[in-house]
Amino acid sequence: MSQAPHAMQSSRAEPGESGVLYVVATPIGNLDDMSTRALDILRSVDVIAAEDTRHSGRLMAHFDIRTPMLALHDHNERSRAEQLLSRIAQGERIALISDAGTPLISDPGYRLVAQLRSADLRVVPVPGPCALIAALSGAGVATDRFRFEGFLPARSSARKNALEALAKETATLVFYESPHRITDSLADIAATLGERRLVLARELTKRFETFLEGSAEALLEIMAQDPNQARGEFVVIVEGAPAQAEQAGSVDPEQLLAAMLDAEVGIKQIAAVATRLLGGRKQQWYERAQQLKDARG
Repeated sequence: MSQAPHAMQSSRAEPGESGVLYVVATPIGNLDDMSTRALDILRSVDVIAAEDTRHSGRLMAHFDIRTPMLALHDHNERSRAEQLLSRIAQGERIALISDAGTPLISDPGYRLVAQLRSADLRVVPVPGPCALIAALSGAGVATDRFRFEGFLPARSSARKNALEALAKETATLVFYESPHRITDSLADIAATLGERRLVLARELTKRFETFLEGSAEALLEIMAQDPNQARGEFVVIVEGAPAQAEQAGSVDPEQLLAAMLDAEVGIKQIAAVATRLLGGRKQQWYERAQQLKDARG
C-alpha cells in the first residue's frame, strides 16, 4: 500500500524558535563574507556542530562567538547524527558548519539532514559562500548546465575511469582538487578528455585568488614554470563535450576514420577530430586510425 503524501513543515524557523538545525555557510577565505544572519545564529544557538572544532575555533575567536562546539565529521557522523536528532527533537537549536563554505557540498552533514527531514524536524539553510558557485560565477564558462562531481578519486586508474565515464557529458564539469594532486589530475584530464578548455579557480576570495585558463597541458606547463600556481585549493572547471557527442550513436566510427584516411588527413588530425566528434581518448583513435592505415598497406 503506498504511503499517503504529507505536507512538509516550513523550513523557516522564526527567531528564538526551538527544535531546529541551521545549515550555516561560512567564509571560504575572506572573513568579510560572513553574513550578519550567520553571525546572529552562531551566537544564539545551543551548540555548533563543526567539521573540525580546532579549525572553526579560530573563526569563532575572530568574531568573538562563545557558543559551545562539538565535532561532526566523516568518521563520526553516523553516531553523532542520532545524538543531534535527539537534542533537536527535545527543542535545542543547533548550527552545522564545515571548515569553509556551505556544509554538505563535498563536506559532512548529509546523513544528519536526511534523518532530520525523515523525522519531520526543521532544517533551515543559511546561505552564503560556496567555492563551487563562486568559481563558476567568475570563470566565463557555460553555466546553464553544469555537473558537480566533488573530488576525483585519489588513484590515477580510478580517476581515469571516472573521467572516461564523463567524456561525452555536454554539461560543464566541475571538480574540487587539492594542491598535492592537481598536476596528476590535470595530466589524467589531458589523457582522457583531450583538448578541452579548462579554468582553474585557485585560492578563491583570498589574497592570491587566481583564475587560470587553457588546456590541461597548457596549465601543466604554467605550473611547471611557476610552482606557486600549484598551491592552494582548486575548483577545476572543464568545458563540456561538443553537442555532436550526443549524436555519436548515429556516426559509424570506422566509416568516419576511413573517410578521413581517404581524404589523406594525417593520423594526428584524425585522432583529434574523432575525439571531438565521438568522445573517448585521443590515443585510442590515433591507434585505431594507424591500424586502419597499416591494413591498407
